[in-house]
Amino acid sequence: MSRRHAVTTGCVLAITALTLTAAPAVAQPPAAQAPAALTAAAQTALKPPPGMLEALQRDLGLTKEQAQARLLNEARLTPIAAQMSRRLGNRFGGTWLRGSTAQNIVVATTSADDIPEILAAGAQAEIVTRSLAELATIKKKLDQTLPVKPLVSSARYVDVKRNKVVVLAPKPDEAQNVVESAGVDTGAVLVLPSTEVPQPLYDLVGGAPYYIGTTSRCSIGFPVVKGTQNGFVTAGHCGTTGATTTGFNRVAQGVFQGSTFPGSDYAWVAANANWTATPAVDNGEGGTVPVAGARVAIEGASVCRSGSTTDWHCGVIQQRDASVTYPQGTVFELTRTNVCAEPGDSGGSFISVDQAQGVTSGGSGDCSSGGTTYFQPIGEILTAYDLSLRTTEGNPPPPTTGTCTGYPRTLTGTLRNGQTVYQPNNLYYRATVAGLHTACLDGPVGVDFDLYLEKWNGRGWPTVATSDGAGPDEKISYTGTSGYYRYRLVSASGSGPYTLGYRTP
Repeated sequence: MSRRHAVTTGCVLAITALTLTAAPAVAQPPAAQAPAALTAAAQTALKPPPGMLEALQRDLGLTKEQAQARLLNEARLTPIAAQMSRRLGNRFGGTWLRGSTAQNIVVATTSADDIPEILAAGAQAEIVTRSLAELATIKKKLDQTLPVKPLVSSARYVDVKRNKVVVLAPKPDEAQNVVESAGVDTGAVLVLPSTEVPQPLYDLVGGAPYYIGTTSRCSIGFPVVKGTQNGFVTAGHCGTTGATTTGFNRVAQGVFQGSTFPGSDYAWVAANANWTATPAVDNGEGGTVPVAGARVAIEGASVCRSGSTTDWHCGVIQQRDASVTYPQGTVFELTRTNVCAEPGDSGGSFISVDQAQGVTSGGSGDCSSGGTTYFQPIGEILTAYDLSLRTTEGNPPPPTTGTCTGYPRTLTGTLRNGQTVYQPNNLYYRATVAGLHTACLDGPVGVDFDLYLEKWNGRGWPTVATSDGAGPDEKISYTGTSGYYRYRLVSASGSGPYTLGYRTP
């Protein structure tokens, strides 16, 4: 038996036991030095928005000191996740926070050679069999294979702690048969029995209520702007394009400019001049929580939800890239949480401290016995409609990054000589309609960076567009059908920082 195989076997056993024990697949970091100065995020965590500490104590069973420590640890450790994702590339297996106060961050990799670098960053290292990209590919194949009617699986998600794709199924035997016929590595898939039947939550009022027509009501997610136009984002199942809305006071408010459901679950409403978009979320206690940005929180991080049916509740992010099958169809790329919700909370805000995360899509259970809730990430909504989140920092014009200007989505990183990375975030994005894909890669003078657009065809990622000139800057323009896409960035020569701006149909 080779050394690599022996390490892999030990890891699989640890994961099967739900990673309660991790030796020898886990390495502990050296004692971290106290930082000389707190980051801006950590400073915010020290002074959380009103009502957040109390909600975390109630919903997570923490003391006030533990809740404060959790927020501070999250702010301190979360930047390591993005750093390790960039550095490990296609070996990256995901990250998550560990401990009741999120005192540790775990970084998974498929190569033991990465352990020293992970430990040096202040994280715990775990060796896994499959990369995050490999798991995402398996999940996409299952999304395409598992039928919507009859319902075989209510939800699927990538579980980075288990290093598997989890399939929740009311009839596990039937789901297992479909998985085995799907042509994927069955060892990478875990079918679990589940009575979870997520439903869109749109019968009553959510965070800040608004009405569609005369009887339907939903919740404002986050206020946004598009140029000089004020508005807000919400759940797509709340209304169709062209539907008119009135506010909590029944005063004329706005019109749905776009709405998608199922597939995704998002919409945006343009408000009239009587309404002003403010960077705030109702905290359920007569006050508001400020919205400072939309930095993505990682698995294990605290998150709170605002909705008028059940007010303000908190929990943690459990998994990303969840596919949920509602009676109306399947919604992809949601985030799964253990925050409770009830009918009427749909469209409302999910926020981590002062960072917008997404809008409530649906869930199961209630706030008496507990439940599971899924949210639509805010980034996809802003990109889909070319919107800017209204924040306490103001709303600057579209980012200007070297030669790449005016793109609604911008990502940055560093390429080493000969390195390949995939964007967005070592994953992919989903185009729900046919149309134009444009991208711009900007690197420093003296390097040769190349850019490729790839599309999932059910078996792999063939290249559909290429820009590989002899220099640091590349541009792609490609018209394609709906589906899953990703950008491959390659350093043919040289190292340095890069900026990728892109636009989807």
